Amino acid sequence: MKLARTVAELKAALPREGVGFVPTMGYLHRGHLALVERARRENAFVVVSIFVNPLQFGPGEDYHRYPRDLDRDAALLEEAGVDLLFAPEVAEMYPKGFATRVQVEGPLTALWEGEVRPGHFQGVATVVARLFLLVRPERAYFGEKDYQQLLVIRKMVRDLGFPLEVVGVPTVREEDGLALSSRNVYLSPETRKKASVLYRALMAMREVALSGGSVAQALEAGERVLGEVPEFRPDYLAIVHPDTLLPLSRLVPGARGLVAGRFPEARLIDNLEVYP
Repeated sequence: MKLARTVAELKAALPREGVGFVPTMGYLHRGHLALVERARRENAFVVVSIFVNPLQFGPGEDYHRYPRDLDRDAALLEEAGVDLLFAPEVAEMYPKGFATRVQVEGPLTALWEGEVRPGHFQGVATVVARLFLLVRPERAYFGEKDYQQLLVIRKMVRDLGFPLEVVGVPTVREEDGLALSSRNVYLSPETRKKASVLYRALMAMREVALSGGSVAQALEAGERVLGEVPEFRPDYLAIVHPDTLLPLSRLVPGARGLVAGRFPEARLIDNLEVYP
């Protein structure tokens, strides 16, 4: 595996075609490696980026303490068969005078994470657009755990005409259902035992939906489960259209349950298809 720390090194190492790309912020876990495995199966050459993007963190968020371990991550990626790791510094991605932002407008970015974290998706779209232009992949891989982000990136790709396919990969979970996340490392052992409450709330909504219940009944079931863990402070719990993310008044095929909120140590998000 080659390591590129600059744009010039990246461009020198890239082939002309056949690139699959996995953008990450590092501190890799099995969820990231599932993206790499899918990319490895479907592409002749796999590039992974590790870059903790300051543009997508708001004031008071965890940019400076976000977990980082490049040596550990590089070893995992080499073992997974990655061809090229791009790990730039901030000044390499955003040189002096960089003043451009990419903004996806509408409900995809205004609701849910967009409302709780103003400016977050602008930062995501900006860095992903820049990475796409640098890496020039045929396919790019993103986890469904960040479902709203996946839809935002797909929208940006369609609107701007990026010549690539955005591939969503199912969420990887712990045995108790907790979605894998780099931020799980923040959780104390006691909180970790309770963190599966997000998944349990989503499953409760799914059970009601599949048994013929209404959206309102499904949401009530999810809220009851979240209420069992008072340490968790919900930001939102919703059942939304799988393409627009608008709240639903009645269930449609593919309806998605969304949940996010805060434990004392960390903010977690999750989602699940509640009505296949």
